[in-house]
Amino acid sequence: MIYQEMLAEGWSMQRLNKTRRREPLPPEAAHGIHLSGRVSQLTDMDKPGPPRHIGHPAPRPIGFPADQRPPAFFHQPQPGTTQLVQWAPAPPPPLNCPPGLEYLTQIDQLLIHQQVELLEALTGFETNNRYAISNSFGQRVYFAVEENDCCTRNCCGNLRPFIIKILDNTGREVITFDRPFRCVSCFYPCCLQQLEIQSPPGVPIGYITQNWHPFLPKFTVLNEHHQEVLKIQGPCIVCRCCADVDFDIKSLNEQTTVGKITKQWTGIIKETFTDADNFAIQFPLDLDVKMKAVMLGACFLIDFMFFEHGGSSDSSRTGVWQ
Repeated sequence: MIYQEMLAEGWSMQRLNKTRRREPLPPEAAHGIHLSGRVSQLTDMDKPGPPRHIGHPAPRPIGFPADQRPPAFFHQPQPGTTQLVQWAPAPPPPLNCPPGLEYLTQIDQLLIHQQVELLEALTGFETNNRYAISNSFGQRVYFAVEENDCCTRNCCGNLRPFIIKILDNTGREVITFDRPFRCVSCFYPCCLQQLEIQSPPGVPIGYITQNWHPFLPKFTVLNEHHQEVLKIQGPCIVCRCCADVDFDIKSLNEQTTVGKITKQWTGIIKETFTDADNFAIQFPLDLDVKMKAVMLGACFLIDFMFFEHGGSSDSSRTGVWQ
């Protein structure tokens, strides 16, 4: 009746169709069943489920997808968290290079930082020393740990024998320093300090031997065949306040300085209350990689002889002899 009245009032059929409401489809048409030989097709508005988005698509998240994010994003330290240690990448190993020493082929300087032991600083109880070894860019190259028993550490002090193991970033032992027990006195020049350097462990590649001198600390660097390669000479007084202490690496005739081992001043508080020292080693870039490892061993021997205090020794040395 309504439609007829509207037609009577002059409404056109086209306008009338627009005003009609959409009638619901029968269930058969919703499932695609043939009706009267024809297949009913549903429009987007008639399909079940949530309505489709009309207009411009929604903006996508800004940035990389989670599975395509660059690796650098995963290593950014968050505020308030501890920054991870950055290790130096391993270069390709050259020929005739002991495994693990390839890190030393491309550097001419090493920085050695002794770790502060809280128990040792508070109680004076001597613990095993630990060192972080880095290059000039601050990237860690090795980590050194001392292996010793409690009685030897606290009874023998800085004269104690030790074995120091050098580990790479995988925890593999690549270098071993072996120091036998030797007395230190100007009255016993036949029993001077000595250090053996092994790489890989069990295979000697060099030695450090102390030379007798009444005033100056002197050492000789030997290769695996006990042939002299370099000399090391330090100052008469190795204890200096607010200043670095240099041990020069010299040629065999002691006329040319090719490098140095520097004990760095770390501040009055750290120097007084701890024996955690910082060292820097400089050597020629083209020096044999085995001799670079021997220079690292010489640094540890110098640290124990002149700058290690604890156990039965209460202070560092002020000269060659104690």
